Amino acid sequence: MAQLKGKVMWVDDEIHLLRPHIIFLAEKGFEVTPVTNAEDALQLLREQNYDLVLLDEMMSGKDGLAALVEIKDLYPSLPVVMITKSEEESLMEDAIGGKIDDYLTKPVNPSQILSTCKKFLESRKIGGEKLTRDYTSEFHSIAMSLMQKLDWQEWLDIYAKLVDWEIELERYPDLGLRESLIEQKRSCNIEFGRFVEEEYIKWIHQDRYSPLLSVDVVLNFVAPFLQQGKKVVFVVIDNMRLDQWLAIEPLLFPYYNIQKHYYFSILPTATPFARNAIFSGLYPSEIEKQHPDLWQKGSEDDFSRNRYERQLMDFQLQALGFTFTQNPKYIKIIDSQEGRNLERNLSSYIQSQLLSVVVNIVDIFAHNRSTSEILKEIVPDEAAFRSLTRSWFEHSFLFTVLRALARENVTVVMTSDHGSVRCMRGVKVIGDRETSTNLRYKYGKNIKCGEKHAIFIKNPYEFKLPARGINVNYIIAKEDYYFVYPTNYHKYLNYYKDSFQHGGVSMEEIILPVLTMEPKNL
Repeated sequence: MAQLKGKVMWVDDEIHLLRPHIIFLAEKGFEVTPVTNAEDALQLLREQNYDLVLLDEMMSGKDGLAALVEIKDLYPSLPVVMITKSEEESLMEDAIGGKIDDYLTKPVNPSQILSTCKKFLESRKIGGEKLTRDYTSEFHSIAMSLMQKLDWQEWLDIYAKLVDWEIELERYPDLGLRESLIEQKRSCNIEFGRFVEEEYIKWIHQDRYSPLLSVDVVLNFVAPFLQQGKKVVFVVIDNMRLDQWLAIEPLLFPYYNIQKHYYFSILPTATPFARNAIFSGLYPSEIEKQHPDLWQKGSEDDFSRNRYERQLMDFQLQALGFTFTQNPKYIKIIDSQEGRNLERNLSSYIQSQLLSVVVNIVDIFAHNRSTSEILKEIVPDEAAFRSLTRSWFEHSFLFTVLRALARENVTVVMTSDHGSVRCMRGVKVIGDRETSTNLRYKYGKNIKCGEKHAIFIKNPYEFKLPARGINVNYIIAKEDYYFVYPTNYHKYLNYYKDSFQHGGVSMEEIILPVLTMEPKNL
């Protein structure tokens, strides 16, 4: 006797002709209840639980379409498969409008019915078993890769695979594979930190085998569209990780043909450094040298250093040889009101060939989670952060604006300045009163911490970072570490544990997507 795989109700006024099919399904492990009319079927559904309904469209008395509406009113999530002799398109549309789950045309054969039952009643089990096999194979493949010397492209591939698996395993929480993936990501980030420490200086000094970096984004992804004479909106969402991009990307498929590219953020992976590098096409030390007036104006604190992105973008475009009949426009969005203003005035903004938009909402989510118990409850982990990001985006001004831009045939280039990592381990750091306060990177005089936890930068100019005075050095955290001072060490160790931070060296912070989006003109 086959193991019971599900309870099926089959409603057909000629059910006696389908006895061979019912016997066949029983042999395959499905319990089938035959019913000859819609009224009896509705009564049975009120009395017993069923996993699937096979419903004949043409029956005496109440027909299948009428029964479908009542079944879905009673049990919206119960899958119903309509079976009919007709192939008329209008009938199919009526069935789809009635929230039918699938559609078969008579005469049906046993293999069709078996396939349909498996689809609705066993797909999760079959999918989970296949996923386990595939992930186990991929796990070993990645583990073997970590034993070799990898280049940046191979690291990009590994991270993309890990993110894909993270999202895939989210659909099957009962498989028990999530902890294994978390541990593998941690192992990968250990090796990735070593890799970046060895290769980064070569990259920023124009090694021909280096990946695209923050300074290359406008040149490689925005400038080509401008050269083609296209209108472009350049969107930078602060602190958006690859997995969050993948959560919102499907919402854009109906409106755009999307190509995904990647680049690596410069160090530190923090807004004052990485985003200024995007808008200027320059490294931080080059900005300090070429635009000392802007650098000094923004010297009060790190956050003020992004006040001049508009001017830096203008300088970069001029250096690239662009001239415009109308000056490029720029807007920074830090709250919903500013977003709605952009939405209302979009037609004015896109009169110029280039509009740059910086959106700070996701970064605000990450920072506020550190201090809000409610947000910590809502966003306990990466999966919840992805879900929150998608929910925000789906109902946001930005999604409305992007749909409007698609209708106006405007090309969109969308990226992030850096990602964030979920920090789980604190490390003690020693510095003087002038040392910066960031949790994932610090600069100051004679900063000290455990050597294995950070990249130490004694000569800032070698890393194309501003010196910020005599004898100043930087430290940049690796993996998922965060810096804590000895004063009130345990208080702040617990306060910042399990928070999303950026500025350090991890795949999540460094490897970032760039989406080039051409409207479909539907």
